[in-house]
This record gives sequence, structure tokens and C-alpha cells, in this order.
Amino acid sequence: MRLRTTNITLAACLAVSACQSAPTSQSVSDHNSEFGCIAGTVGGAIVGGLIGSTIGAGTGQVLAVAAGIGGGGFVGNRLACR
Repeated sequence: MRLRTTNITLAACLAVSACQSAPTSQSVSDHNSEFGCIAGTVGGAIVGGLIGSTIGAGTGQVLAVAAGIGGGGFVGNRLACR
């Protein structure tokens, strides 16, 4: 069940990140860039937290989720905010 939830969440994040249109002016381009940056950060944090939740149990699992959220958000931000 967890793997199915993870796969659905990952597919939704990828679908949202693919929904950007081609920029037509500088202001539109800036807005799309900002949206992509935020979506990448949030999407990375969600995926990282889900991956972290599959590791360990008890306090170790809580720490793994926290590390997954932080690491996923950082990686998602770096990939989306170039």
C-alpha cells in the first residue's frame, strides 16, 4: 500500500512539474520561473518525506522523514531554480 501511495505521489509531482507553458514575455517568464522553483522545492520535500517514511521505526523513522523532507526540498530547489 505504501509503495502504491509513493508511486501515485511521485507521478502527481511529475505531472505538475510538466504543466508549464512557454514564456511569452519577461514578466510571464519570471512568474513561471518562480512557480517552477516553488513547485520543485515543495515536490522534492514531499517525495523526500515519503521516501524517509519507509526507513526505520519509531524515533529513527521520524528523523528519517525530517532528513528526507530537508534533503528532498534542497535537491528539488537546486534542480528547479537554475
